[in-house]
Amino acid sequence: MDKEIAETRALEILTWLLSEDDLIQVFMGTTGASRDDIRSNALNHNFLISILDFVLMDDSWVLSCSKFIDTDPSQIRMIRLSLDGGEEVNWT
Repeated sequence: MDKEIAETRALEILTWLLSEDDLIQVFMGTTGASRDDIRSNALNHNFLISILDFVLMDDSWVLSCSKFIDTDPSQIRMIRLSLDGGEEVNWT
């Protein structure tokens, strides 16, 4: 996926997250981000990656998000990988 398209899709995912009142509170509690931080970092590449990493933590979030942005659930992962140059991140 083209990086520019991935960034556009990531902004759609951020829109979904902001529409989920309970979940945005979980995100802010987990990351320490405030609503002001979210507004000021919405176009920040690394911040968008953190949004995708958060959404990918739970299958039900991925399913809900993919329905909201009208895409296959597997595309959420592809968007994330495209934001980071297409490479799989291995934390072990």
